Amino acid sequence: MQMRDQSRLKTLGPRAAHLVTTLHERGRPIFTLADVKEITGLKPGPARAFMHKLVARGIAVRLLPGVFALIPFELGRAREYLGNPYVVARELAGGTDYYLSHASAMDLHGMTTQPQLIIYTTSPRWRRSRSVLGTTFRFVYCKRARFFGTIPHWVEKHEQVTVSDPERTVLDGLRQPEYCGGITEIAKGLWMRRADLDPSKLVNYALRLGVGAVMRRLGYLMETYGLGTPRQIERLRRRLTPAYALLDPLLPREGKFLARWRLRLNVPPEELRAAVGT
Repeated sequence: MQMRDQSRLKTLGPRAAHLVTTLHERGRPIFTLADVKEITGLKPGPARAFMHKLVARGIAVRLLPGVFALIPFELGRAREYLGNPYVVARELAGGTDYYLSHASAMDLHGMTTQPQLIIYTTSPRWRRSRSVLGTTFRFVYCKRARFFGTIPHWVEKHEQVTVSDPERTVLDGLRQPEYCGGITEIAKGLWMRRADLDPSKLVNYALRLGVGAVMRRLGYLMETYGLGTPRQIERLRRRLTPAYALLDPLLPREGKFLARWRLRLNVPPEELRAAVGT
């Protein structure tokens, strides 16, 4: 494979070979026009023309205006190659002020077995959703005051992204179940990582977010699955208001009213227990 890669580089021309080699050395399979200008020394116009030729030759693929990905040599004549979608999401977010969230974070943390067809990214900036080579990238707005609970995560040998930690992932799901497949999927993820989750951090995060529906849903699930201490549970209960919320806002407004958590149980408790095999 190494000999074939070297042979391919020799056919690129010195400038293209230098660009490809440098990008590989930097671990930048997804790169920008700014990278091209910096590595090659070309001005903006010639740099764009240079990349147009590389795309036409199948050396790289254009993901977005000014954003490209190297096509692996082993793919031969392929002209479409997305690369790691989580790295693409990072680049779409500009590399800062973002974190992979909801179903995408659940995937990265091993909290789901469902295939991910949409990549979710949370940001304190309003960003529109994009479709890149058939993959949808959806951005979720979050106020900067609520922008916390993130960690770095390696998705490839040389590629690191920012993702919500497992506890924040649960809380984001409870706040916006529509981006995770519903409350039952979040409950499964909670159960799958129950040995690693910090109940105290879950409660602290919920109180910091200050969203009543999240506190209700979290407290109910913690009690249902036997997570946390009575004192931790009581911290959530003390913050409840008289208003009721649906356990799963994606489902019809039906089911019993549970006064203890001010919830309408439109997902029966036996269904939640059956979903995790308890």
